[in-house]
Amino acid sequence: MSTASSPLTLEHLRTDVLEGRVDTVIVAITDMQGRLQGKRVHAPYFLEHVVPHPTEGCNYLLAVDVDMNTVDGYQMSSWQSGYGDFVMAHDLSTLRRVPWHPGTVMVQADVQWLDGSDVPASPRQVLKRQLARLSDAGMAAYVGTELEFIVFTDTYEQAWSQGYRDLTPANQYNVDYSILGTSRVEPLLRSIRLATAEAGMQVESAKGECNFGQHEIAFLYEDALRTCDNHVVYKTAAKEIAAQMGYSLTFMAKYDEREGNSCHIHLSFRGLDGSTVMADDSDETHGLSDVGRSFIAGQLAHMRELSLLFAPNINSYKRFAPGSFAPTSIEWGRDNRTCALRLVGRGGSLRLENRIPGGDVNPYLAVAGMVAAGLDGIERGLELRPAFEGNAYAAEGEKVPWRLPDAVDEWTRSEWVASTFGGDVVEHYANMGRIELEAFGRTVTDWERYRGFERL
Repeated sequence: MSTASSPLTLEHLRTDVLEGRVDTVIVAITDMQGRLQGKRVHAPYFLEHVVPHPTEGCNYLLAVDVDMNTVDGYQMSSWQSGYGDFVMAHDLSTLRRVPWHPGTVMVQADVQWLDGSDVPASPRQVLKRQLARLSDAGMAAYVGTELEFIVFTDTYEQAWSQGYRDLTPANQYNVDYSILGTSRVEPLLRSIRLATAEAGMQVESAKGECNFGQHEIAFLYEDALRTCDNHVVYKTAAKEIAAQMGYSLTFMAKYDEREGNSCHIHLSFRGLDGSTVMADDSDETHGLSDVGRSFIAGQLAHMRELSLLFAPNINSYKRFAPGSFAPTSIEWGRDNRTCALRLVGRGGSLRLENRIPGGDVNPYLAVAGMVAAGLDGIERGLELRPAFEGNAYAAEGEKVPWRLPDAVDEWTRSEWVASTFGGDVVEHYANMGRIELEAFGRTVTDWERYRGFERL
């Protein structure tokens, strides 16, 4: 019989279904926005029919906006093509318990066409292609994501009805590292920690953050694909558990004028045998090997081109402000939180922290971008400029793009991006950015009413 902490295998699942402990299997893909989409399948049906013949779903799931509106411009899915199906090809290595729902397990899936070929724009496939390239070069990527959120005492339904105005944060002052402050919402944080641990994630800690009601739960790093799989499950779990307990929480990059929700991504390359390739003790200043230096140089070289993958929404760019702990300058530094790239650790723990992504990031796409940039730096032997010292907000070099239109332009104009990810992927995500901009351009905001209703 399976236990709460053990990996869930197909044989464990058969036993749990037979003995009545499991009745539902969630089959889920990750969409462009980084959300889980799919269906709940009756567990006996899953074992008998879906395991040998994967289930299908409408291919519009990778061609809609946040509101699930069908929109123009996507080659893979449209009214002209009839909005057909694609296959949710389950990856049985991702089987996990979903303890916050009774009798439920989940399996995550790749997205394939009906002929069995990959759907190139699927985020999980975008990452897997870059990881395959990295493996061919004799290396593997290890990743940890640090994801912040803001908790409110209002329910999601109350927040919706109030137009997301006048919500009450779970903490009404800065609780960064505060034990007293985090105890106010410890029942929620504890429920999330225990549930995600039972779902197969290795929980490290929880801590308060700077914005009112802002918190972070951290997990141990794992191989890149597993980390991204865990990341999207954790986001869903946190929201669902909060809703069950009468709270709401948001991962949006910039909820208000205070500190935004970040998603710092820690990444390092290792040899396929687990050997350290980025560190070298002979470098007494930073502990970097030649590979490590070229890895960082690759990140710097391509950061502007990849900003659409790190900051995919209009709201994402409102984090980037001096003194906000979100970066504005494309610099790297040793344990320097004012830089876009922060080098931390020593020896086997040496890793690079990308501080650009916010809580709204799609982890598969962001990690794919970092892997591709690092691999390019290594393959070309790029030289690394000196680490930035001091306040990078005052640096005069390249800046992080501060508007979504700039990010879309950088993405679409890059020959390296096209050759690395493929023209179909480039156009797919460029269209996603354009759709977001067009929707926002048609919207009349509260800011405009406050400024113009009487005074203009």
